[in-house]
Amino acid sequence: MQHYAWNWGILVTQPYVFWILSGLLWTMLVALAGWVLALALGSILGVARTVPNRVVRALAAAYVEYFRNVPLLVQIFLWYFVLPELLPEGAGRWLKRDLPNAEFWTAVLSLGTYTACRVGETLRAGIESISRGQTSAGLSSGLTMAQVYGYILLPVAYRVTVPALTSEFINIFKNSALALTIGVLELTSRTRQIAEFTYNAIELFTCATVIYALISLVVTYAMRIAESRARLPGMIASQPTDA
Repeated sequence: MQHYAWNWGILVTQPYVFWILSGLLWTMLVALAGWVLALALGSILGVARTVPNRVVRALAAAYVEYFRNVPLLVQIFLWYFVLPELLPEGAGRWLKRDLPNAEFWTAVLSLGTYTACRVGETLRAGIESISRGQTSAGLSSGLTMAQVYGYILLPVAYRVTVPALTSEFINIFKNSALALTIGVLELTSRTRQIAEFTYNAIELFTCATVIYALISLVVTYAMRIAESRARLPGMIASQPTDA
C-alpha cells in the first residue's frame, strides 16, 4: 500500500464524475422500477396466500418457493439468456436485441419478480396478524371478499409492515448491482469501468460504498418517519424477517 498512487481528485474529474452520476441514475431507475413491480405483484401474492381457495393458495406458494430458493443471479441469467431462446425466433430476437434498453428491462423484471415473493410473504404475515373479526365485520356489513381486502385488510397490512417493506426496498436497491452482469451501466458497473481506466480502485469503490450507504440511510430515516405516522394504536409493526 505504501506504493499506491492515491488520487481522491479522480472522483470529481471529468468525465468520471459524470460516469458515476450516470451510474447512480441507472441504479435508481432499476431499483425504483423493480420496486413498483415487486410491490404490485407482491400485493397480489400476499392476497393469494390468504384467500380461502386452496388452488390459488397453492399456486401462490409455488411461486414463492421457486423465486426465493433460486439465486437472483441465476434468475437474471435465465430471463436474459435462456428465455429468448425458448420463445419463437421473432419474439426472442425482439426481447433480447430489438427491445429498447433490453438489459434494463430484464434487470427490472428479474429484481421485481424475485423481490415480489418476499413482499408477498411480508404482506401475508401482515394480513394474518389482523383479527379475523375485522373480516367478519366487513362481510356482515355487505362487503364482498375483494372489498374486504381492498378497504380493510390491505390498508392495515401495508401500515403494519412498513419496517419490513423498507428492508425489502433497500435489498432491491443493493441487489440492483447484479444488473452489471447483463450490461446495465449502473453504479457498480461504472465504478469498475473507471477503475480499469485509472487504476484508482480503492477511491472509486470507497465512493460507491458511501453512496450506497447514504441512500440506504436516507430511505431508512424517511420510512421511520412514515412508520411513526402510519402506526396503528394497539398493533405492532412487523419487523424484517428472512424470507
